[in-house]
Formats: sequence, C-alpha cells, structure tokens
Amino acid sequence: MTLEEFKAKCEERNIELNEKMIEQFNTYAAYLKEYNEKINLTAITEYEDVLDKHFYDCLLPLEGKLEGTLADVGSGAGFPGVVFKIVNPDLKVKLIEPLHKRCVFLESLIEKLDLKDIEVINERGEDHSLKHREEYDYVTARAVSNLNSLIEVCGAMVKKDGCFICMRGKDGEAEIDNAGKAIETMGFTVENTRNEELFNGDKRVISCFRKIRTSPLKYPRKYNIIKKNPL
Repeated sequence: MTLEEFKAKCEERNIELNEKMIEQFNTYAAYLKEYNEKINLTAITEYEDVLDKHFYDCLLPLEGKLEGTLADVGSGAGFPGVVFKIVNPDLKVKLIEPLHKRCVFLESLIEKLDLKDIEVINERGEDHSLKHREEYDYVTARAVSNLNSLIEVCGAMVKKDGCFICMRGKDGEAEIDNAGKAIETMGFTVENTRNEELFNGDKRVISCFRKIRTSPLKYPRKYNIIKKNPL
C-alpha cells in the first residue's frame, strides 16, 4: 500500500488525514523500524507493509471520529491505540502494556509524535480493569489472547452504554459465536459485526460489543484462572 492508497482508503472511511497526521504516520513507521532493531516489536517493518498491515488494519473499526476516553489493552507497539490517537487528536487514550521494554518504546514514541492526552500504563489488563471499572467509553485490543478471555479482561473497564471494539482475523465470526457466554456474562450485546479487508486482501472481522449492564464484581479473575477456565 502506497501513501496515496492509504490516504484514499482513509477518505473512504470518512477519516481525513491532514499534513500533521501524515507526518506523524511517516515518523511512526520510520521509528518503528529503527527501534525494532533494539527489541522485537513486530515482524512487519517495511513502509508499505506497515501502512497496510498495521496502520490501515488499525483504522478498520473507525468510520469518522471517536470522542471521549479509550483504553488499548496489550498495546505492544501502539496498535491500535496510537493510531486511533493520531486520527482523533481530542481522544483521551490509555495504553495498557505489561512489558516494561515496550512501555519505554511507547513513551518515546509519544514524545516523538508530540501527542497529548495519551498515557502509558505498565500493567496487566485484568489488574487495570479491577482498579478502573466502568471508566472508559471505548476499550479495544488487537491480536491479544482468545476472545473468551479478552472480553473478561477488558469488559469491566467499559462504561455502561460504552463499546468494546473487537478486532479479529478471518475466523472472527466463529470466535464471537463461541464467546457468547462471556459476552453475555460481562454485560454486553453484539451491536454490529462486519467483514473488512486489508489492501492486500487479508480478511478481518470488526465488531462493536455494546455494554448494556454493569459487569459482575467478581470479574475479571486472575489471568491464570481466566486462561485455565475461560467463561
């Protein structure tokens, strides 16, 4: 995907990229490749691949602007939280990442991109969830865990009437069907699901789980229990 193709695909989603945003994406791609030589952040570092398989992939849930607060669980190299922030400058973002070395990268990336109202939290998702219940308008996670576990880890953070933005691969619809008990238990309903494609044709399934009631206080459990006995 070239930069012009990336810009055109964003316009199709009602995402208007100004010159500052384009500069930030270019800086992000270059810094990701440079820093990846120090620690393993991603196997995808070539510019046109980063535009498609990271930046555009992260933007698939968006159709216009997000407003309010968002938590990105297991943020890693900043996907999708930093990408969301670039195209939604007024969005307040928390990047929740358990590995300290990745947090160091995220802190330096935020400074390099001159982003405001975005914070890195060196913490496991379930631990953050216990302390920040019903706090965020949006919670999301990309390429993290199986969906049954993920909805328990993330669900309690979402405000009532808020949205858990679910980003899955080509088998996403089957995963959602299999996670029905977890979705219901944590107080969500599947508001919408749609099939998307990257520029290279790879399939994605994007869903919004809308929170219709408060999550039970006994969730989330410790991660070793979640992993051993998912909802």
